[in-house]
Amino acid sequence: MIDLSVNKKVLERSVKRARERNIIVPTFAQQKNPDSIPDKVKAGLRDIGLWDIVAPNLFRITWKNQPVAHGGGFGGVNYVELPQALTGVPARIIALVGKWFPTGAHKVGASFGCLVPRLVTGQFDPTSQKAVWPSTGNYCRGGAYDSTLLGCDSIAILPEEMSRERFEWLSKVSGEVIATPGCESNVKEIFDKCWELTNERGDDIVIFNQFDEFGNHLWHYDITGRAMEEVLELEMGPQDRYRGVVLTTGSAGTIGCGDYMKEIFPTSKVAASEALQCPTLLINGFGGHRIEGIGDKHIPWIHNVQNTDMVMAIDDEACMRLTRLFNEPAGREYLIKQQVPETVVEQLDLLGISSIANLLSSIKFARWYELGEQDVVLTVFTDSMELYGSRLRELHEEHGEYGTVDAAADYQRHLLGCTVDYVEELGYWDRKRVHNLKYYTWVEQQGKTYEEIQAQWHQADYWSSIHGQMEEIDTLIEQFNAMTGLLAE
Repeated sequence: MIDLSVNKKVLERSVKRARERNIIVPTFAQQKNPDSIPDKVKAGLRDIGLWDIVAPNLFRITWKNQPVAHGGGFGGVNYVELPQALTGVPARIIALVGKWFPTGAHKVGASFGCLVPRLVTGQFDPTSQKAVWPSTGNYCRGGAYDSTLLGCDSIAILPEEMSRERFEWLSKVSGEVIATPGCESNVKEIFDKCWELTNERGDDIVIFNQFDEFGNHLWHYDITGRAMEEVLELEMGPQDRYRGVVLTTGSAGTIGCGDYMKEIFPTSKVAASEALQCPTLLINGFGGHRIEGIGDKHIPWIHNVQNTDMVMAIDDEACMRLTRLFNEPAGREYLIKQQVPETVVEQLDLLGISSIANLLSSIKFARWYELGEQDVVLTVFTDSMELYGSRLRELHEEHGEYGTVDAAADYQRHLLGCTVDYVEELGYWDRKRVHNLKYYTWVEQQGKTYEEIQAQWHQADYWSSIHGQMEEIDTLIEQFNAMTGLLAE
């Protein structure tokens, strides 16, 4: 469970810092339902940009922001449904859209779920400690952003081969940026840097490791899971059937929403996807790849593998090809000629590279189960092309102009021709195989215990106990805000 014991002395300093900087902390309940946000907070957002680095934007950590860059209010969940003309399958593929979070990615919510419980319990001291955010990109961006809004100093750690946009933005927001060797899947090097910093700086830092912080899992279980439920309430007709959620895994935070969805729809599936070039889930494999944000050569500690029904792998080349198809003028023109509605084509920049992998994974899922037009599949577009402009330019430099023939080939091969290769349904012992891989990273290398890895698998209430902590955390947040006195004023 998440440790919620209170350190009163540190908590007093945190409350003082929040009062001095006019910081009000939103509850998880307000992130699920922004209608419950105080009117004076909503009024203050009217003159604030979505990415502005100011404390009131903590209240924009929600799936329900009005999709505008400046001054927006709140509405319903941001999502998009992709038609058969694009996907090649009759099943309804619906995706939550992450672009309309501050920082342009939903990871800002996951980092909030990790930092805030420690802040409002006094386990993290913003006056003397730095928050360390080990990540492959969006999580450390979200962590640096949240830290700044909450009056904390931060250190961002990410692989040196991640997109230029990430480093440029972090250089302006995070107090310190550390680039570790390698690409997306070189997470061991990030963990090694965390141990190095711990040995050098001791209690001056606190590591918020997205791969083992249950606040990451809990935020997606409660916030993303409920957002998905609301989308289904809006979209499903009396004859429609929700079949499952399909997600690529990096930290395995987002896939926590599958636990929530299985509680409501017990027969639904949870499918986990990764890069074919790094097939850890599928065949205990390893390797480098280009789908930023997923596939890190290990099984995250916070992945509830017992709830994972299927694993699959996506070729990173398919994602890079579709990046061009979805964003180059010739690609968009070709899609419109293939009867993809222009309104949909205009929104294809909502898909970053891992979002394209999520789309391809959903198509595989629909083909595997031979889903029809009354079957609904959910996924997430974690971020948008706004964070990958440099990658598009690199593809242009490497391969030259993108024309109609290129578009036709990529559409036919990677969308209409998406097959069910590299897919495995998991039985009991298949799940146990994946779960057991945690041992080598977490018990042998990162200090977890044999007893807890066994408890994750055998203890009946291990995961439900974590899920039950949401109300307690919200109570602590409300008490923190009451101590600052800012809401009363």
